[in-house]
Amino acid sequence: MWSPLLRKFLDKNKYLYMGNSYDNNMQRNPIQKPSTEQKPERILSLDVLRGFDMFWITGGEGLFHALAAATGWGIFTTISNQLHHVKWEGFAAYDLIFPLFMFIVGVAIPYSLISKIQKGMPSQLIYRRIISRLIILFVFGILYNQFWWTDWANPRIASVLGQIAFAYFLASIIFMQTQKMQFIILWIIGLLIGYGILQLYVQVPGYGAGQLTPEGSFNAWIDQLFLPGLLLDGTFDPEGILNIFSATSITMMGIVAGLILRKASLTQYRKFYILFTIGIGLYIISYFLKDYYPIIKKAWTSTYNIHAGGLSFMLLAVFYLIIDIWKFQRWSIYFKVIGVNAITVYMGSHFIDFEFTSTGILGGFAKYIGDWGPVLINLGYLALVWICLYALYRNKIFLRV
Repeated sequence: MWSPLLRKFLDKNKYLYMGNSYDNNMQRNPIQKPSTEQKPERILSLDVLRGFDMFWITGGEGLFHALAAATGWGIFTTISNQLHHVKWEGFAAYDLIFPLFMFIVGVAIPYSLISKIQKGMPSQLIYRRIISRLIILFVFGILYNQFWWTDWANPRIASVLGQIAFAYFLASIIFMQTQKMQFIILWIIGLLIGYGILQLYVQVPGYGAGQLTPEGSFNAWIDQLFLPGLLLDGTFDPEGILNIFSATSITMMGIVAGLILRKASLTQYRKFYILFTIGIGLYIISYFLKDYYPIIKKAWTSTYNIHAGGLSFMLLAVFYLIIDIWKFQRWSIYFKVIGVNAITVYMGSHFIDFEFTSTGILGGFAKYIGDWGPVLINLGYLALVWICLYALYRNKIFLRV
């Protein structure tokens, strides 16, 4: 008799007093019902684009340098020439790799954080995870540096992973405070303008204002005053203190792209057109500004962020069109395997000498094919890296921080 009544009561009140969630007044809240909002589509192109980006610094550049030397063909020579950083002012394709990765980090932020919010995860726990990721990536960056600079008495504190960590942290904190597109855009504009004012109009002792040089820039002055340890370029560090704030802007451009991709009311083609149009607009803006405010990667000038952001929007749009709209996906597995374990391949290719192993396996044959020997060694390098990553992929082992 009582069993049906009890079951009816429990079914009616199943969302009451479950779990230990509390509001800001530390009062017990009922667990929210699962959201009926349509889940955002899975963006395969994001993993593929991340893998395409990482490919170039984990063996791809070496392959094309070797192909250019072996063949002398114009197409390989052109690509090879683009796979070097510009010394100071200007832009080459190789200068896009780092900001593109940070842009992709930004694209993933809305997917990750909104999902946690919708699942009812307490804000304190979300902030704790953001801080944990900051710390882990920062420590990884120092370890990565010390593989080359073994002087622990004077370590290089700034790093690629450290810059990613802090930019992710700042962009995530801002996003947690305001998830509206218009406010994110205002933050981006504010960061770009504020950074430009610092670089162009603030007086640097002994140099004056607007000296965008390795010695006289505002970045160099701040790094010399406040950045401990080794400065990579002597007078400043290309992943220095101010560069972190500048790089946050391109990470937040990625957030804008992520919000566009998540918007269920937009068709896929509409998303493509919006992303590509934004990219073209940013590229045009950087083109007209560069004569007055140069594009300099090492100083992460605002024009550099705008230029790289424009290219990143366009690349994401093209990959999204090909992979997620047209469904041309079979070719993408190579880059996807790299992309889902980007931190693993970045750290692993640094600490594991895949070139030594490739030379040991293929070197005996490579010396008989002349100029094509380095091509074979580099192909072996890429194959070894990918086989290791594929083994992790098949076993669902991913380094995620």
